Amino acid sequence: MDNLSDALKKLKITTTDSTADSLEGCLDCLLQALAQNNTETSEKIQKSGVLQVFASLLTPQSSCTAKVANIIAEVARNEFMRNPCVDAGLIPPLVQLLNCKDQEVLLQTGRALGNICYDSHEGRNAVDHAGGAHIVVDHIRSLCNKTDPASEKLLTVFCGMLMNYSNENDTLQSQLINMGVIPTLVKLLGIHCQNAALTEMCLVAFGNLAELESSKEQFAYTNIAEELVKLFKKQIEHDKKEMIFEVLAPLAENDVIKLQLVEAGLVECLLEIVQKTVDSDKEDDVAELKTASDLMVLLLLGDESMQKLFEGGKGSVFQRVLSWIPSNSHQLQLAGALAIANFARNDGNCIHMVDNGIVQKLMDLLDRHVEDGNVTVQHAALSALRNLAIPVVNKAKMLSAGVAEAVLKFLRSEMPPVQFKLLGTLRMLIDAQAKHHAAVRSPSLLPLWDGGEKQDSEAPEAAEQLGKNAKLVERLVEWCEAKDHAGVMGESNRLLSALIRHSKSKDVIRTIVQSGGIKHLVTMATSEHVIMQNEALVALALIAALELVTAEKDLENAQLVQILHRLLSDDRSAPEIKYNSMVLICALIGSEPLQKEVQSMAFLEVVSKLRSHENKTVAQQASLTEQRLAVES
Repeated sequence: MDNLSDALKKLKITTTDSTADSLEGCLDCLLQALAQNNTETSEKIQKSGVLQVFASLLTPQSSCTAKVANIIAEVARNEFMRNPCVDAGLIPPLVQLLNCKDQEVLLQTGRALGNICYDSHEGRNAVDHAGGAHIVVDHIRSLCNKTDPASEKLLTVFCGMLMNYSNENDTLQSQLINMGVIPTLVKLLGIHCQNAALTEMCLVAFGNLAELESSKEQFAYTNIAEELVKLFKKQIEHDKKEMIFEVLAPLAENDVIKLQLVEAGLVECLLEIVQKTVDSDKEDDVAELKTASDLMVLLLLGDESMQKLFEGGKGSVFQRVLSWIPSNSHQLQLAGALAIANFARNDGNCIHMVDNGIVQKLMDLLDRHVEDGNVTVQHAALSALRNLAIPVVNKAKMLSAGVAEAVLKFLRSEMPPVQFKLLGTLRMLIDAQAKHHAAVRSPSLLPLWDGGEKQDSEAPEAAEQLGKNAKLVERLVEWCEAKDHAGVMGESNRLLSALIRHSKSKDVIRTIVQSGGIKHLVTMATSEHVIMQNEALVALALIAALELVTAEKDLENAQLVQILHRLLSDDRSAPEIKYNSMVLICALIGSEPLQKEVQSMAFLEVVSKLRSHENKTVAQQASLTEQRLAVES
């Protein structure tokens, strides 16, 4: 340590006429001390004020430059030294050194800049300001094809420097992407796949950049999928596989890359991992099983990749995924059910799967999870059943198979995600107008009690059976008030309405009135979603037509007449809402108390204005409603 103090003193009083030999000796002493105790030596260097001297020693002409850069790289391994390095003005001369030809100087300079940037906002800003990243990217491009050990070592350092420079910083990551670093790094991975250190550095850099949406578009134009799958197949160690998985997951969010990964053979790799790890209790195997099956489900989220793997329901991948559902592994049950839900995204696939017995497999899975079951598995299985129930031809088959009864077993669930999917599945089973992942179409302007589409003969019967189930209706009314869970609340309202619309049953209406459901249907008529407003108005019109006396008190208390007046007066109300509101008004005046409310609110004035509405159907209904109101008054 005495030698260190002497060396620091000598460096401190260094003048231009100091001999190279004396400088070399001082620098060697510092490097030795750093090798023995980096933290303590770094503290002494900081206190001595030598960092400022280093700035003047970082010149391309000096024979000591590489050693000075090496010392800076070593001290910057300590977090407390990074800002002092920036404050001492070391970044501009270091960046200038990136332009020199000496490989050792380049190597140590790259290390120094990389270490200063590590987890340091100030370090990154200084390198950015000095234009360091641009020079490093150019170096990587020019060195990319060289496979000699010295070049590969330099490439590893430069990739590491860019990684530290841009880690968790969207702005700097975007900057590198705009410089075109992605195709260069992908090329690098292909050429240097035998070099473990460089490959690892590329993977970490990809992991950094792959989170940004703009990067995925660039990745999609490279052969990244092919390179990663090729690399993945060679890996034996868990850590290396995990590292590749961490790049694959964000990239696989892009539909183009999903398809590229499927075509590159990733699915076969994933299925092999599942097969090898499914019966193992080892921590690494359990983690790999989860990652592989989750990634498999992610690949199925793309329409093209999903359809390619479905292969008309005959694909080996589809068949393997089916075998996951009866598995004893909760992870595979979950992935299998989610995969089925993803395959069930168009009518053709759904019809094929229902015809080939998938419904029974899903119901058996649900049966295993009724009592204290796994919530994620329940949610996934219900999601799959909901999607399968969308095609009209599947509804009767699924109802006959007992899907409604299987789903109702989860009525006691207190988990909102399960409640949400349970409600959606029941609604799909009785709703003939549902469509696959298309926007919900604009409601029809047909007379309200016409469903608008031909119904499956089973649907009204099922709607009536469900609608007379007091336990179900009471639960729906309870969930209609679940203000903390908008999805559950919305689905409960929609199912309540659907039970009335599809059953057209007096018994169902009475059950809903007795359970206190009317006020929720009235509130639903004020929803911000036109489809929900319309469904509520259709249900309310059926109530008014079939059981007005039973419901009149509840309709009055819920202020339905005032709400209809507001809907008709509001220029923003959709044409179908105006139309249906007028039809409902005509039905309500069959009740004496409700008729009085209508008369007291000057509906004639509002309705007469609608006779000139641009929508002819609305205008015609306005004329009819005006006549009806005039007669009643």
